[in-house]
Amino acid sequence: MFAAEDWRSAAPRRRGHRAPQVRAGDFGRDPVYAALDLGTNNCRLLVARAEPSPSGEPGFRVIDSFSRIVRLGEGLSRSGRLSPAAIERTLGALEICRRKIEARGVTRARLIATEACRAARNGEDFLRRVRRRTGLELEIVDRETEAHLAAAGSASLADQAAESAVLFDIGGGSSEIVWLGRAAGEAAGGRPREVVRHWTSLKLGVVSLAERFGGLDVSAQTFEAMVDHVFEALQGFSAAVRCERRCGRFHLLGTSGTVTTIAGVYLGLARYDRRRVDGLWMSDEEVSRAIGALRAMSYDERAMNGCIGVGRADLVLAGCAILEAIRRCFPAERVRIADRGLREGILTQLIDEDMTRTPACAGGAP
Repeated sequence: MFAAEDWRSAAPRRRGHRAPQVRAGDFGRDPVYAALDLGTNNCRLLVARAEPSPSGEPGFRVIDSFSRIVRLGEGLSRSGRLSPAAIERTLGALEICRRKIEARGVTRARLIATEACRAARNGEDFLRRVRRRTGLELEIVDRETEAHLAAAGSASLADQAAESAVLFDIGGGSSEIVWLGRAAGEAAGGRPREVVRHWTSLKLGVVSLAERFGGLDVSAQTFEAMVDHVFEALQGFSAAVRCERRCGRFHLLGTSGTVTTIAGVYLGLARYDRRRVDGLWMSDEEVSRAIGALRAMSYDERAMNGCIGVGRADLVLAGCAILEAIRRCFPAERVRIADRGLREGILTQLIDEDMTRTPACAGGAP
């Protein structure tokens, strides 16, 4: 269940899982990449061109993006199936993604589906329907792959002076927890290399937790029940990392709508601003105050908040409960907020593969 390897390498593939779909085109001097993440709650797309950093590490410049709340996994925890309404909402979003991919002349892509499609009895049927209607080939990734992609997309924000950190990605249907450590040697530019020493994936996310405990009006008793439920689920992972080294700079690194919402509320933003949120450091006390402010809001107040909105108003407190359980398991003085994740991990890996295979593919000299 637990793995230890460099986050830059792709996670091992398990028998029976579909290989990543790659659309090969003219790789010339300026390839265009796409990464699509279809989760339990959101459909997200990034389209980018390679743009190596000064240190020579894989980098990219986003040229198009798309994000829509589709709630693909709505009701899944009760029925075990993707509902017709959820499927139609998602197909509409995927058609927009397909048009963007075509318009931008994408030459290489990886399009992944996560927990909702993993868990649903009709998940494979849904992907066949996606293929027929949109022409997109989506790959259902396993939890190990998802954890490694989250690390690939976010680990660059870890404190370079810390010996370890806990990275977490709170999703709609699952939550990935990764223990990041340091490897011998350095990455390009003299930067320490982050490695995934341990990982786990909880079958708990904001949608599944809210459907079980409620999300509209969450009492203090209900909130604590959610925290206790997640805390118990974390005990196996907590035991596995008990002997890992923690220095004074140990911290948490969070990527998800939950933590970016908490950051927006903490900053008092009238409208969400990624530039102010991505990379933000928050103290443990500041996180507590922001969670307290969210818990004090009514459902209507959450829905009207520019950093939350109607689409997340009934889910954000479940996310806060998951975060609270993580904080209780792994006390830290600081949390860093990442508005990046699976899509960025996919792009990093695709570009890294091309840079390794043919330097010209990353925009270098022929």
